[in-house]
Amino acid sequence: MKGRLLSLDAFRGLTIASMILVNNPGAGATTYAPLLHASWNGWTFTDTVFPFFLWIAGVAMTYSFAKRFETPLETPGVSRGPLMLHSLKRAASIFAVGLLLNGFPYFNLSTLRIPGVLQRIAVCYLIAAAILLYLGIRGCALSIPVLFAVYWVLMTLVPVPGYGPGVFTNDGNFSAYVDRMFLTGHMYSQTKTWDPEGIVSTLPAIASTLFGILTGAWLRTRRGGNEKTLGMLASGGVLILAGYVMNIWMPINKNLWTPSYTSLMAGLALAVFGVCYWTVDVKGWARWSRPFAIYGSNAIVLYALSGLLARMLGIVKLDGSTMKTLVYQNVFVPIANPYNASLLFALSNVAVVYLAAWAMYRKRWFVRL
Repeated sequence: MKGRLLSLDAFRGLTIASMILVNNPGAGATTYAPLLHASWNGWTFTDTVFPFFLWIAGVAMTYSFAKRFETPLETPGVSRGPLMLHSLKRAASIFAVGLLLNGFPYFNLSTLRIPGVLQRIAVCYLIAAAILLYLGIRGCALSIPVLFAVYWVLMTLVPVPGYGPGVFTNDGNFSAYVDRMFLTGHMYSQTKTWDPEGIVSTLPAIASTLFGILTGAWLRTRRGGNEKTLGMLASGGVLILAGYVMNIWMPINKNLWTPSYTSLMAGLALAVFGVCYWTVDVKGWARWSRPFAIYGSNAIVLYALSGLLARMLGIVKLDGSTMKTLVYQNVFVPIANPYNASLLFALSNVAVVYLAAWAMYRKRWFVRL
């Protein structure tokens, strides 16, 4: 991993491992509260995972684009077309994998969920890449308040039939209304009337990636490691405060991906990564991070693998019970109380996927979607 930002690899791996952990409890009814999403407003540990990954994608983008250009992007006359095409192909690949995961194994096109985690990653990556390539770092910074303002106008001023403007309930908000207009029959099966990765809520999610790009630009300056760390921690503190201030008039809400939530999560990402960066890349205390770096080396593939594994365990049956039920009831329930049994089952998923990550890393198989 010579020449890489080791702390970013570790943070990415930690985020993917956390995503797999919270997505695979043994039983939802007996899951510790931090490992569940907030029911609506507010946030838990689980609600940090997705925005952290979008933020990481933004940081990584600045390094990836810099490697592909011998001449700085800011130089007049530099062609951005090839890199934009590369970004489009990558986004299309990630989006396609997301659709395949949503459809597996039946692929019923009449009810196929179109949005999803990977689909949102793809859209945010593509739009953030376009902003970076054609508007530069300053354009990325200016785009964040623009995205927030557009979202605020839509969510607070545009009336929803039957509800009116400025409603933030799960069915009455403008984002849910747009989802029903364009995605009816193709939304998340557990919500039905709106999608947690819907259309309007993707606007501030793009800002999550842009915050990462700004962080990457800061990390690529010639400042010392301690100064970079302090800058990230200070900026993180400001964004956390901004998130709670905005919460006064627009709730912190992951499902709606409100600006208050976006700012708070970007601040937390800066704070956590700042500590990680100082520990690994500044002080050189990197040994603890190796397992997470291995996890982060094929992040998208491992996330997809975990989704396929979970789907298979929930579909394949033996004597009328799914494999998940059989494994959970016969292996984990007898050895722990219900909450710990559910946690142990989730940890076993993390461990199984880690074995795949380690095997791929050992053979130097790095799949770049």
